[in-house]
Amino acid sequence: MADFHHETGRLILRDWREEDWEPFWRHLNTPNVTRHLGGLADAEGRQRARQRLELYRREHGHTFWVTQRRRDGGHLSGEIIGFCGLKRCNEPKGPVGDFEAGWRLREDAWGHGYAKEAAQASLDLAFERFDAPHVIALTVDENAPSWGLMKRLGMERREDMDFPDSASWAVGETIIVYRMDRSQWEALRSEAANG
Repeated sequence: MADFHHETGRLILRDWREEDWEPFWRHLNTPNVTRHLGGLADAEGRQRARQRLELYRREHGHTFWVTQRRRDGGHLSGEIIGFCGLKRCNEPKGPVGDFEAGWRLREDAWGHGYAKEAAQASLDLAFERFDAPHVIALTVDENAPSWGLMKRLGMERREDMDFPDSASWAVGETIIVYRMDRSQWEALRSEAANG
């Protein structure tokens, strides 16, 4: 399987390398970043997360890729700012097997539009490269920045798809679902091209 590498205006989405893990955890295993994700990860939790991300790529050809600022002299030039990408939903009570977009950025990358840029690229890749019929995104109601981004991307809130948590990242909470169908994505692309 060839290494994955995709560039946007300011970002690179790419496969993980051994040297990525230390800075990733140093910048993203913080109380604010993990507040809605099950809290700080201990060594065992970090290893499990790594194994999951690597497994997604092996099984499906995509994962939550390293998201890196391009070396362009801008804010966080050349730095790993988090991850963003696609996996298949594996929540036991959720829509198992659906394409799922997800992202996680370090605190000093918040508020610069990086999450939207990376998430938009991930949606485009889902439909163009991986032939997804639709894409979901998951969060909890308290995580307004996350579902706010889902709305800005043009995803639709689907209360009928919400499900109770059965995994560690949202213990005891209802996982809320946003979704975008291929036809919605095509309409947004057409609008942007003609706008």
